Amino acid sequence: MQNCYGKRFTQQLPDLQSIKYSNSVHQLMSIGTQLVSPSLPNTKEMSTQTVDGPTGRAVGATENSWCHAVVGGTGIAVLAILTSRNPDSPRLRNALHKLQNSHPALRSRLHYTPASKTFSFVTSPSPFIQIKSFNLSATSNILENLHGPENRNVAPFHLILEHELNQNSWTGSFSTHNDMFFTSAYALPGAKWVLVLRLHAAVCDRTTAVSLLRELLTLMGEEEEEMEWASQQVKKGEAGSAMEDVMPKGKAKKTLWARGIDMLGYSVNSFRLTNLKFKDAKSPRSTQVVRLLINPDDTHGILAGCKGRGIKLCGALGAAGLIAAHNSKCYADHQKKKYGVITLTDCRSTLEPPLSNHNFGFYHSAVLNTHAIKGGEKLWELAKKLYTSFENYKNSNRHLSDMADLNFLMCRAMENPGLTPSSSLRTSLISVFEDTVIDDSNGQQKLVGADDYMGCASGHGIAPSIAVFDTIRDGWLDCVCVYPWPLHSREQMQELVDAMKCILVDAGKNNGDEPIKP
Repeated sequence: MQNCYGKRFTQQLPDLQSIKYSNSVHQLMSIGTQLVSPSLPNTKEMSTQTVDGPTGRAVGATENSWCHAVVGGTGIAVLAILTSRNPDSPRLRNALHKLQNSHPALRSRLHYTPASKTFSFVTSPSPFIQIKSFNLSATSNILENLHGPENRNVAPFHLILEHELNQNSWTGSFSTHNDMFFTSAYALPGAKWVLVLRLHAAVCDRTTAVSLLRELLTLMGEEEEEMEWASQQVKKGEAGSAMEDVMPKGKAKKTLWARGIDMLGYSVNSFRLTNLKFKDAKSPRSTQVVRLLINPDDTHGILAGCKGRGIKLCGALGAAGLIAAHNSKCYADHQKKKYGVITLTDCRSTLEPPLSNHNFGFYHSAVLNTHAIKGGEKLWELAKKLYTSFENYKNSNRHLSDMADLNFLMCRAMENPGLTPSSSLRTSLISVFEDTVIDDSNGQQKLVGADDYMGCASGHGIAPSIAVFDTIRDGWLDCVCVYPWPLHSREQMQELVDAMKCILVDAGKNNGDEPIKP
């Protein structure tokens, strides 16, 4: 059996579904031992492999997991910008070339070696990106194909974002010419355009996407002569280091026994998690998006509630998601159900050496916590519980020490979808980011003609039911909420997000003194 790290196992792993109803401690310990047998790949060893030539390297273990996840439909990162200026211009081309010159990850290609079934990055010495343009007629044809009954009231800008989230340039056969960075421009009626940047998650986490947008806006605002000169300056080298190569020494280490127990715990607990109702678990899936917007006054109240309790917004968002999901199922009073919450945290500042936000690549890790909900919970009480659980895991370095375990189990689930309920590939109910993006660049955006933007990543492969990408934009809480369709319907997810909004706004106003009612 070939695993996601490109190494071959010498033994057949047991079917984890068989332990769902087992009460045998001996059987569970036996499976845990097999899960951490010597055949488990050494992530450090993987990330230090080299490729012929000075401008390439093998992918690290986390990047390798994303290479497999993207093939299945999760990890296509998209930044869509609605603009009143035609983006297909020399100024934009120069800006994109400058970005590629400054960041080797953006001019890297994904190379696949069939013989060893391994991936590597090969970095071009010069920028190469081109803008793929769609005129009004071509854009109209695309939108026509997307206009089903569910999409009747969805704006064209929103539909183009979803269209790009489902453009998978990395599925099917691999070659040496798999670019990691694509740019498209779509013309809309009324002298509007949508500029789309689409990237592979292995070179683009959320921090990278935010920095990419900010740098692009800065470059678009530069004088033409200054940009022409800057576009000639090339930063030499390969894609940045794999996260495993710059991990603090000893922080990711575990004893064999501890690793076995932890992986077994994650595996068994996954069977006990409650999911949203699946609408259609058999049809092919794609990614859709629902947007959550909260005005500045209500946003201020929510943030004040978080600050007063010493928690971050991620705790409140996760708690609102759990309460809304539990209420949607109409369980009997006080019937407890367990839900999974994934919190993604940026590790750049804790690596050796520390990295800045301008080090492009994927440097996030995930913490998976489970929480029991019985109904009638107070938003702030639950938010505090969620954030404290996450903080305790992070303070114990579990976000680093469990990274290899979660990567391994994620790949096992991709290889065997039947290990997840209804082969849904759902890993949890909701995912949130530890830190909210703060964007006060509205003036700069208007200066270059940018009217709006949305950024997120696809999630119709292995992923939670809803992934929340949150930003505070000039005082507004703006969340792009990603989900797999038709596993969940747009109506179902819109109702869930509307319920989350009501829960958050009410809590911000009444400070969480009353239980949240269905």
